[in-house]
Amino acid sequence: MPTGRGALRAVLAAVLVALAACGGTPAPAPGQDGTIRFASYDFPENQILVEVYAEAVRRAGLPVSVQHGIGTREVVSPALQQGVVDVVVDYLGTALVFARPGFPRLPAAPDEMHAVLTRTMGGRGVDVLTPSSAEDQNGFVVTAAFAAEHGVRTLSDLAPLSPQLVFGGPPECPDRPLCLLGLEEVYDLRFGDVLSMPTRAATLEALLSGQVDVGMLETTDARLAVAPVVLLADDRGLQPRENVVPMVRAEVTDRWGDRLRTALDQTSAALDTEDLVELNRAVELDGRTPAEAAATWWDRQS
Repeated sequence: MPTGRGALRAVLAAVLVALAACGGTPAPAPGQDGTIRFASYDFPENQILVEVYAEAVRRAGLPVSVQHGIGTREVVSPALQQGVVDVVVDYLGTALVFARPGFPRLPAAPDEMHAVLTRTMGGRGVDVLTPSSAEDQNGFVVTAAFAAEHGVRTLSDLAPLSPQLVFGGPPECPDRPLCLLGLEEVYDLRFGDVLSMPTRAATLEALLSGQVDVGMLETTDARLAVAPVVLLADDRGLQPRENVVPMVRAEVTDRWGDRLRTALDQTSAALDTEDLVELNRAVELDGRTPAEAAATWWDRQS
């Protein structure tokens, strides 16, 4: 594995390849005047959020391009800091854990978390804008039948069962402090087997078919309301507050000024958790594209 600057160059090269593969409007080269380049992580909700924020900027009359599914945070965060992309829509707690992995203890309140993240990313040339009240955390689910059979309602309830259980989640989950690493440390959950799931939909399908016993889904996943599953309570508080928050290269906010910042801040002010669930439902259950769902949501705000 490359290390140091070699690793960073490899990551940025991967982003550029991903950008080219995504199609659509080509993103301008770093440092050139051009479109404001939004990039999403590799899961549907983040693609929806990026479209919501990008549509606001577009309606403010600024030039926008959107590239979806660029990769995980390990790819996208360096790309933002190095000027390969301009805007990322993130989640407060996860962004802070990633930016400050050695931070002794995360603040509990969103405003305190925001202050730490702002100071941290400001030193890396990134502005952290006003968070939204909309919030989405990692959630862990079992089938309703499993919950009834074993009397399981909380993550703590899984501890004596976990060696006999199969866990399903995203490929990066085993290395994440808010996923399997955190489940082991905080809840002493050590699953008998762990299966990598390519999508959240695949996780749910594996759960319902009995391929896995416990799956990771976001707490705003619209399928939670219609599938026979139980979202287990995070009774020991592993998950931090996860308010949606835009992060923008400082050079870009300086270039476009209040028009960009106002459009993004107004989006954060308008969006709440119920909206996020509804947007997810439009895509996950109703078959809309993220761009269609975002445009419809904005039309309703008028």
